[in-house]
Formats: sequence, C-alpha cells, structure tokens
Amino acid sequence: MPVDTTEHAHGNDYFLPDQVLPPLSRQQVDRLVHLALRTAADLGLAVTYQGGAALVPVDGSSDEPVVGLSNLARSVARVEEDQWPACVEEHLKQVMAQLRAGPPRPPADPERELIQRLVPRAALPPDWAIDLADFLPGLLSVPSTNDDGIISLFVDPTDLDLTWSDADRFGLANLRRLEDHAVTIDEGDVRITFVGGNGYAASRALVLDTVLRETLHLEHTPYGVLAALPARDTLILHVIEDLRMIPALGLMMRLAARCYTRDPGPLSPDVFLVPPDFTWHPATIASTGHDPLRLSPQLESVAQLLAVRERARTLNEPEA
Repeated sequence: MPVDTTEHAHGNDYFLPDQVLPPLSRQQVDRLVHLALRTAADLGLAVTYQGGAALVPVDGSSDEPVVGLSNLARSVARVEEDQWPACVEEHLKQVMAQLRAGPPRPPADPERELIQRLVPRAALPPDWAIDLADFLPGLLSVPSTNDDGIISLFVDPTDLDLTWSDADRFGLANLRRLEDHAVTIDEGDVRITFVGGNGYAASRALVLDTVLRETLHLEHTPYGVLAALPARDTLILHVIEDLRMIPALGLMMRLAARCYTRDPGPLSPDVFLVPPDFTWHPATIASTGHDPLRLSPQLESVAQLLAVRERARTLNEPEA
C-alpha cells in the first residue's frame, strides 16, 4: 500500500513509518527497543539491539537466543503507548518460557495433535523446507502443534516416524475440527466475511471447503469466492454472486494490504480467486501503463460470465 508523505515536513522522517519495524515510527521504535532491552535485562537476557528486527546476544554467541521484534511491534501498534510496558513484558516472558522449555516436544499422539499451519517460506531457514512446494506463493503448509499457545513446527515429519502424507493427513483433519468466529459486514452493496477466532484462522484456507460449509453454511458456490489471508489470525472472504465482486475485490485488496502491513504474523497481501474446484488463482496480475493491476485471466472469465448473465436478466432473456 503506497504511503503518502507529501504532508510531512522535510526532515521529519523520525516520525514516519520505520522501514524495519512497521507500522511504528522511528520514534516509536526507539521507545519499543528501550522497553525491550530493559525488560530483557530484568529477565536475565544479555541482548542488545543492532538495528535489525531482533534483539541479539551481546557476545555474538550463536548459542544465545535471538528475540524477534517484528510481531511485537505490530502488537503494540494496536494499543495505547501506556500499555506498551505490559505488552513487552508479556511477550518476553513468553519467549523465556519457550527457551526454558527447550526444543519442541514431539507430540505423543500425532494423529490427534498435529495441526496444519501456513508459514511464510522466508520465516524458515532455507535448508529446512527446500523440498516443500508452496501452497500459495511464498507460503508453506507445515504440520504443527499448539501446546498451551506455544506453536511448534515440524518441517520433517520423519522425526515423528511419519511420512509427509500421513503428517499432512493428520494435520488437515485436525485443522478441520477447529471452530471459527465469523463476522460479516456490508460495505454499501458489498458483503465481506472476516474469519477469525484462533491463531489458525488464515490456515483454514487449507480447508476452505469446510469453512464454507460449516462456518458460512454454503454447500455450493457456483462462481467461487474471493479469498485473502493477510495475517495468521485473519481470513477474508467474499462469495461471488454477481458483478459486485469487482468492488468487493477493491475493498479486499485494501483490507488485505492493511492487515498484512499492520497485524502480527503477516502472510500475504494478495487476493485470490478460489473456484468451485478449490484450486487457487491470483485475482489480479501486474500490468503495464498507468493502471498497475488488472484482473487475472481466471477472474476475467468469471466477470465475463457474470456480465452475460446480468445482461440476459436485464433483457429478460434466457441465460446462455
């Protein structure tokens, strides 16, 4: 999403969004880092900040923990600054609890405990997932466990004496069992549904048929849906019924870009078309000229079909 800085006086970049820890300003990042360093010291962590998105060991030892700040920055941006100390303390205590717990505990019963989760490829060490295919560009489907809010990923199911096929099957079955909290809003003539309620909300895109059937109570969507999964806690949907999908697409693009920029656990800023066969396609593609985006061929075909239907209805003629 473009940022308009024309109203800011020259030299006021200290108050503009920080490039490393958005959506905070550089001024806010300074305060967050100060709070994080002070809290870390109180908890016995010998870390420093060197300008990246994490607190790193003072002695440079690879054996010492690195404390990421990206999601913390997005979390504190949601609350008043007088609540920041409590947010920072809670975050670092959770980090310490994970460190004390050591390596992730293998699930005692993988068939019941594994839950499939969407994870950015860039968030994993390159050699961890080199053989995995993307579910969507830059996003991987990985088995995980949720142990009292602590998420552990298992990118090599052979560590659990499982094949990828079995781990994927168990993970998807348990993902289908999660319950959603859905909120539907009407913006003018456009209806959008936000699916949340748990930290696997965006991952429910992997079982979208279940979401449509059990959460939206739809057995069939003849023209498909528009879907966006901008951050781990959010899945945005529009059920395509007519040409109102065009303004719906514009609204979803704005919402997805905002969530992707501001919310913890960013996944993808893009909007996708999911037809009835549940294959996933981009809703837009880059173009040349003054208009940077245009409908993808798949969505263009849906729009043409809806236009014919709309024209037939207007003329009171049988549909083709």
